[in-house]
Amino acid sequence: MTPPRSVLIVGGGIAGLAAALRLRDTLGDAADITVVERADRLGGKLATGEFAGSPIETGAETFLVRRPEAVRLVERVGLTDRLRHPAAVSAGLVVDGRLIDMPRGTMMGIPADATGVADVVGEAALARIAAEPDTGRPLLGPGEDISVGHLVRDRLGDEITDRLVDPLLGGVYAGRADDLSLEVAIPALAKAARTHTRLTDAVASLLPPPSTAAPAPVFGTLEGGLSTLVEAVAEASAADIRLGLPVRRLERWNTGWRAEIGSTRDPYHLTADAVVLALPARPAARLLTDVDEAAAELVGELDYASLGLVSLAIPDADLPERSGFLVPATEGMTIKAATFFTKKWPHLDGGNPLSIMRASIGRYGDTEALRRDDGALVDITHRELARVLGDDLPRPVAASVRRWGGALPQYRPGHRERMIRARERLAGQPIALAGAAFDGVGIPACIASGEAAAERLREDRP
Repeated sequence: MTPPRSVLIVGGGIAGLAAALRLRDTLGDAADITVVERADRLGGKLATGEFAGSPIETGAETFLVRRPEAVRLVERVGLTDRLRHPAAVSAGLVVDGRLIDMPRGTMMGIPADATGVADVVGEAALARIAAEPDTGRPLLGPGEDISVGHLVRDRLGDEITDRLVDPLLGGVYAGRADDLSLEVAIPALAKAARTHTRLTDAVASLLPPPSTAAPAPVFGTLEGGLSTLVEAVAEASAADIRLGLPVRRLERWNTGWRAEIGSTRDPYHLTADAVVLALPARPAARLLTDVDEAAAELVGELDYASLGLVSLAIPDADLPERSGFLVPATEGMTIKAATFFTKKWPHLDGGNPLSIMRASIGRYGDTEALRRDDGALVDITHRELARVLGDDLPRPVAASVRRWGGALPQYRPGHRERMIRARERLAGQPIALAGAAFDGVGIPACIASGEAAAERLREDRP
């Protein structure tokens, strides 16, 4: 196989940048690597801003450290000394208007037994957990995929699904348990469900054993913000970065590709041996239409949820010792989650007298709240925070609203199989797909997807 001498990466989020860096590491200094990004900045959903005197994430806030990809990339670009972990405070859950501890002994809200969820659900739900029947066969057949909600409602009932599973999935995906693929949203549980005959047993098999030792950190971020990772990866890749330019068309050209870039009035063309599409589903499908229409249709099926993030700086706030809380949709509130930044991240405190908190608004299929203007969203957020934390919560002295249209993929059952089929359609051609649209949300997943795309170009190059 002949390695590509030139690669065009369409999309400058962390997946596209991870692909650029892996290509640089494997192809060497002579390779011509170009990253074209429609926006006027790199990073995609990684965006650090300045708010009330502190750096604050206006997009993704943190990454899993138990997956190695993000930490490994941080090390690769020399930012290990900036790695920070959250304080040892737990998250809460709003149930019947009360803020309670997040139940233990669960996976994405699904319990291994009734013990840890007694404060959240009623006696009937507890009895159903304890009496879950044995199916006599695996919960999930080979190659089968169902929604998380379908499995949990069938085995443990509505109350567990609505009060526990739904808010946790909503916090990650802004989606609903009844819509999201088990195989993509909770892949470890999908694997366990192919061998276990009870859901509680499948969950129990995945939980770590009890330990008296301090738990290892689950999440991490970087002092100075996640945009520092974006900048460092872009610099290390030594790619030719082109911002504010849409890629309008992609076509085969000799043994490689030709892309039409820029405005419709004054486009220019760029040729490359290979291409990485690190884009959301619909723009990726549009570019794939002239390459393989069937692949484009498979990719374009994915839908997205929009999101609003409201940041508040509140003086003299008496916040609980928590990292934040989640809100089930059954509570009838507009906000679905809140993070207490200055409680969760000790490096952000720094003697700042203001409490910085951020609330998330927007669930898939419910866009009414996001139609309100910024001032209304700030008022709603403060009012609902006060409802949970106490009516004497002071008014904010600073507020910021960031809207993310089409922010989070909504993986329907069968998503992974559809992406396998799309990639099979493209096999043998010097083109690869990368990012959350294809391989799951979260910074480590996107990094892994970008790096895998870079490796795939070498494997599929004739």
